[in-house]
Amino acid sequence: MTPAPPASVGIEDRLLTFAVSLLVGGGALHVGTHVVSDAQDYAHAVLTALLGALVWAVLEPVPLLGELLAIAAWIGIVRWRYQLGWWHSAGVAVVAWMAAVVILAALELLGIGQISALGVPGA
Repeated sequence: MTPAPPASVGIEDRLLTFAVSLLVGGGALHVGTHVVSDAQDYAHAVLTALLGALVWAVLEPVPLLGELLAIAAWIGIVRWRYQLGWWHSAGVAVVAWMAAVVILAALELLGIGQISALGVPGA
């Protein structure tokens, strides 16, 4: 008996994965800004996550210094969007990464493992 071929992933599934990943990344950023400073609304965090993901996607492939440039630009976006200093923005980045790891681990326990935290590098 021949095993069945893997089911193809449709555009709806990809859009749903993108949307949930963006919401997870926005949630992690919202937690990070709430811990480090006075957080704005959740929609602000989701848009910041989207902008951060776009900048990360453009800069990360740069040879040799791509990851360093991407993380600096991502922290710069957090700094710009939340009107924070560099140290506070780096603090938001660390807390957002930790929150994303916890959120993704909880989703994995629930059996949802194809999700990432879009807009939070390394999560």
